[in-house]
Amino acid sequence: MTLFLTALASVVVGLAIGVLVMRGVSKAGLNKDQQKAEQILKNAESQAEARIKQAVLDGKTQAHDLKVEAEKEIKERRQEVSEQETKLLRREDSLNFRDQALGQKERQVQDKLQKVTDRLASLDEQERRLQEQIDKQIVVLEGVAKMSSQDARKELFAAVEKQMEHETVAYIKDKEDEAKASANAKAQEIIALAIERIAQQETQERSVSVVAIPGEEMKGRIIGREGRNIRCFEQATGVELNIDDTPDLITITCFNPVRREVARLALEHLIRDGRIQPGRIEEVVKKYQNEIDQEIMKAGEDAIFKLGIGRIDREIVRLVGTMKYRYSYGQNALQHSMEVAYLAGVMAAELGLNQQLAKRAGLLHDIGKALNIDQQEGSHVELGYKFCRKHGEKEIVLNAIQSHHGDVEPKFLTSHLVIAADTISAARPGARKESAQAYINRLENLEKIAREAPGVSSAYAIQAGREIRILVNPDKVDDIMCTKLARQIRDKIEDTLTYPGQIKVNVIREVRAQEIAK
Repeated sequence: MTLFLTALASVVVGLAIGVLVMRGVSKAGLNKDQQKAEQILKNAESQAEARIKQAVLDGKTQAHDLKVEAEKEIKERRQEVSEQETKLLRREDSLNFRDQALGQKERQVQDKLQKVTDRLASLDEQERRLQEQIDKQIVVLEGVAKMSSQDARKELFAAVEKQMEHETVAYIKDKEDEAKASANAKAQEIIALAIERIAQQETQERSVSVVAIPGEEMKGRIIGREGRNIRCFEQATGVELNIDDTPDLITITCFNPVRREVARLALEHLIRDGRIQPGRIEEVVKKYQNEIDQEIMKAGEDAIFKLGIGRIDREIVRLVGTMKYRYSYGQNALQHSMEVAYLAGVMAAELGLNQQLAKRAGLLHDIGKALNIDQQEGSHVELGYKFCRKHGEKEIVLNAIQSHHGDVEPKFLTSHLVIAADTISAARPGARKESAQAYINRLENLEKIAREAPGVSSAYAIQAGREIRILVNPDKVDDIMCTKLARQIRDKIEDTLTYPGQIKVNVIREVRAQEIAK
């Protein structure tokens, strides 16, 4: 560094001298300037040496600080390593101690196991010796009595049986006579009391609904241009509209009471509103389908509240409400189930049984009739049993469901009460009509056959079963497949069902394109 500064000063001095010479400066002035340059050079050298010393001092100071810091860090690391080593040593000592303890316990267990084994062997030996002594004593006794132990036992039982036979027969006969007399009287009294407390109206068979219209002009609006409105309404609801039969009235025909009620409410709304077109029809039908679902839930809750049977699963409540729109042999399913519940509850109270449980079993005994039988296999008894078992009903209720038609043997007294109540409710005058149920069963089977075909979205039996209207998914069934599908369903109907006259199979495929302008 010093050499560099000296050389730099010499260069500066030489440049200064050269400049002065070029300017014609005198020799005396040159000497004076040379002295100044030398003085500057000396000052630069002294400053350079001072800076060098300061730099060396700063370097030593910084090195010392770094050394102190490194030593401190090394000391801390050593301390941490020492602490970790101490912990590991302690852990090792602990593991060694636990290993020794486990080894000691294992040896103790082995010793106890060996003692138990020896004890069992000793007991087996003692048992064998005792059995030998017993056998010897039996042989001695048989020799003295001159008969075997089996013969002695038979002779003793025969003597006791002969002695007690007469008394037992007399006692049993008295109790049987007494039980029969009291049971018949008590049963007649209980059933009579239960029937007296239940007063129900006779069943009125209905398969049509009537809607009044303000004038003949409204019929044309309902039919629509080229019949598109009435076709859309019938396809959306699955019912049949009879418009021309009666002035100022429209008759809604359908064997399914739920579909018929939705259609009635939707048609009345459309008549009041006045806007009758396919899009509006589908919107109103969907609205009233949702309202009927809410009404079903309310009907189930009201029935359970009236019976006072306590907490019940929501899915079961919904299915109970669905029975309001189901009919069996012309008898309303919900009304029949509530009758059975009341009757079973009254009889259970007279017998000192659980009245709430009897009502619960009576209400749910026909719950399978509310399930969609076209989507599930089995009788309403089997379907109801599986559904209630899935939702946590008690064994008494499940047995009452299974046994009320004799499919399973009744295990509980409550099941017998439900059977009796079901018979009373169905056998009262005017309760049931066979013709209506046969008609409904035929139409339900007709719709079931159609829905089982691939690509079918929905199917409706109309015109008292003379026509089956089938709506297909246009993405799965093309126009050519419609004809093939209609033929397949026709063949299956001919092979499966028994029906009067002819059945028209009508397959409908419709494609709609819709966009929304924003």
